[in-house]
Amino acid sequence: HLVPNKMRDFFCTINLDQEEVFRTQVVEKSLSPYFGEEFYFEIPRTFQWLSFYIYDKSVLQKDLRIGKVSIKKEDLCSYTGKENWFMLQPVDSNSEVQGKVHLELKLNELITDNGSVCQQLVVHIKECHGLPLINGQNCDPYATVSLVGPSRNDQKKTKVKKKTSNPQFNETFYFEVTFVCSYTKKSQFQVEEEDIEKLEVRVDLWNNGNLVQDVFLGEIKVPVKVLRNDSFQAWYLLQPRENGNKSSKTDDLGSLRLNICYTEDCVLPSEYYTSLRNLLLKSSDVQPISASAAYILSEVCRDKYDAVLPLVRLLLHHHKLVPFVAAVAELDLKDTQEANTIFRGNSLATRCVDEMMKIVGKHYLKVTLKPVIDEICESPKPCEIDPIKLREGDNVEINMENLRYYVDKVFREIVRSSISCPTLMCDVFYSLRHLAAKRFPNDPHVQYSAVSSFVFLRFFAVAVVSPHTFHLRPHHPDAQTCRTLTLISKAIQTLGSWGSLTKSKLSSFKETFMCEFFKTFQEEKFTESVKKFLDDVSSTESKEPSGLSEPVHLKEGEMYKRAQGRTRIGKKNFKKRWFCLTSREFTYHKQFFTDQNDVAFLLQMFQVLHGEKPLYIQANNCVEASEWIEALCRVTRCNQKRLSFYHPSAFLNGNWLCCKATIENTMGCARCTADVPADTQIEIDGDRETERIYSLFTINMFKLQKLEEACGSIAVYQGPRKEPDDYSNFTIEDSVATFHTLKQIIDIVEKLNESHEKYQKKRSSSAKYGSE
Repeated sequence: HLVPNKMRDFFCTINLDQEEVFRTQVVEKSLSPYFGEEFYFEIPRTFQWLSFYIYDKSVLQKDLRIGKVSIKKEDLCSYTGKENWFMLQPVDSNSEVQGKVHLELKLNELITDNGSVCQQLVVHIKECHGLPLINGQNCDPYATVSLVGPSRNDQKKTKVKKKTSNPQFNETFYFEVTFVCSYTKKSQFQVEEEDIEKLEVRVDLWNNGNLVQDVFLGEIKVPVKVLRNDSFQAWYLLQPRENGNKSSKTDDLGSLRLNICYTEDCVLPSEYYTSLRNLLLKSSDVQPISASAAYILSEVCRDKYDAVLPLVRLLLHHHKLVPFVAAVAELDLKDTQEANTIFRGNSLATRCVDEMMKIVGKHYLKVTLKPVIDEICESPKPCEIDPIKLREGDNVEINMENLRYYVDKVFREIVRSSISCPTLMCDVFYSLRHLAAKRFPNDPHVQYSAVSSFVFLRFFAVAVVSPHTFHLRPHHPDAQTCRTLTLISKAIQTLGSWGSLTKSKLSSFKETFMCEFFKTFQEEKFTESVKKFLDDVSSTESKEPSGLSEPVHLKEGEMYKRAQGRTRIGKKNFKKRWFCLTSREFTYHKQFFTDQNDVAFLLQMFQVLHGEKPLYIQANNCVEASEWIEALCRVTRCNQKRLSFYHPSAFLNGNWLCCKATIENTMGCARCTADVPADTQIEIDGDRETERIYSLFTINMFKLQKLEEACGSIAVYQGPRKEPDDYSNFTIEDSVATFHTLKQIIDIVEKLNESHEKYQKKRSSSAKYGSE
């Protein structure tokens, strides 16, 4: 129920503090928009708030921020895995805070001329980091430093630093703190009694507005009593004013429903995970598979997806995924009674295959679908064939011809693409096909439907309907194009579903208009094309030439390139370009489409060193910058001329800003990025995935213990299970084998718990107050 109270066009952004990292598509003409989008991303920097802003889209003016939901990092875990309605809060400058300030505080004891004992507070404000952008540009920050108490408010001010979000102040301020004690009687001189318990240091950061009002950037408060007679130095996160996000009208802006899953793992050195990793990797060899560590992980996790993501990545990294998928698929088929429902549920097998296709099929999707998706999005033709949704002046026959043209083109690209299908996908499809034929030996079509249910329904059709999610397009298509893609996706699902073009199947269409549309597809060539394609992609022979004759497409997108040869770094020196990274080259050129949603100019810069001069590149946000740097590091790892040192700053006004060297081509002063794995197509950190699995086992330790008790009861008594509600939903085929695996898991997790506790104690003992 958003305001203003009239139908408008809305979209939502996801922000780390104030930095936008993702945005949804625009939902037109609604007061209660449904976005239904999922974003998965790794957070490459520290942050205070995860925020969601609702915008009212405007064509001619600046988009209007309706309200926001901001969740503290510390509170994210309490919302994990649950859907919650959050009331939208008003957006005001006092609550829009990010960044941190580096302070050194000290109390010096002095003896005055009168002989009294006086303490002097020394505040050294060193620097700030990560201050917000103001109107898309660097701010002009300054700080006020105050000593505040019941009877005083002494304030001092730093100099203004121009055009920076990371100002270096290095200014020291002195405040006298007077006590009641002295070396002579108190009556011999006049001093004002002051209670140190009630004093605090307050530092406020401001953006100098020049001719307009200064903008509040955040504040910190430190009680003087914590200093005592000690010197203290730490980073402090800026906070909003105490009344910064309070408002008397917080219930009339509307609300936002979110499902957040936040995880934060401490990854130990690799040797700590040897036992758990080995136990997981041998899962495919365990008989029965339901007694394996990997299968037990999926059983105890409330949401199988939590287990599937790290499990698939770990098994994929160690080349153990195909036999595991085959084993769990065989178990899945035991419960499948009808051939036409094969692999249609959300079992462990189907989810593993889905996740595998997302990881290894990115390049395959791009070479197959991207050209035709670009054509549909950049030169859209009206394709609506639902009589209820036709616009005035639309001709349904012409629209049907347009839709048929697009469907034919997408279908043709898919069935011709088998040569590009990754070998791993082919190996998995081969296993599924033969397992299905073995389970239903009297159904000649089931071996094809077992493959088509994945490659058409769960892979190509899903990518067509949401190209942005699969990185086939950099931005969301408009509403009309989204509808066209939805219709194409429906058609591709039906064409790929084995045997669906027979007349007997037409009656199963939910929409009458789709039934009429598919009457034009009653041709045997479609069925034969699908059959040949499925035969090809479920073959065990390698589809990719050993030398990879075609370069592997790794990443592409819009960024800003700094103009070569400029003497200063400024917004005017940066031009928007379309960058493309393959396994052979890194190129850029002018963008080939019009984007009306230009992103703000953000401080996410990195440099690429090559034969001429360093290429300075500005990414749109910290998540995107991290992804680009990671991909570039992987693809350049094997370069024979890779440098060992570089200059992390720019060469301006005759010297390097980092080391002050005056010769531009002198050797760098900082070591280049650390070594990374050479696999340029799939980058997986096995230790990180194992740590995530350990965390899941830890969270579900109670279930592991109850399952262990159940196995022990079954093995000993071989009779009715006790307390069936505790484990009746678990699969226990072999209680002895399952019990043995569970005992190993619990022992390993307990040892890892000890290692983590030691690390946390060491971390907490070395942490300084105010540094978090």
